[in-house]
Amino acid sequence: MATFPLTCLTLSKTIVGMGHKKNPNAQALGRLGGKARAHSLSDAEIAKIASKGGKARAAKLTAAERRRIAKLAVAARERKRRGKN
Repeated sequence: MATFPLTCLTLSKTIVGMGHKKNPNAQALGRLGGKARAHSLSDAEIAKIASKGGKARAAKLTAAERRRIAKLAVAARERKRRGKN
């Protein structure tokens, strides 16, 4: 009896998730609008918008993910340094 609600929840999640296809026409229009907006923005405005995205991404990272990314950055800098000599 306890497994029945879990089965119902699983089925409802499967059914709900099935209707989430994006409309390709809407995607194309959004892409055009985004390109037009980006074309009209200054470099400083674009940097400000990008900064917001970076801060939001950093806020949701766990300590382990931050550590992994930092190690990858150190390795990339080291490869770059060694490649120039």
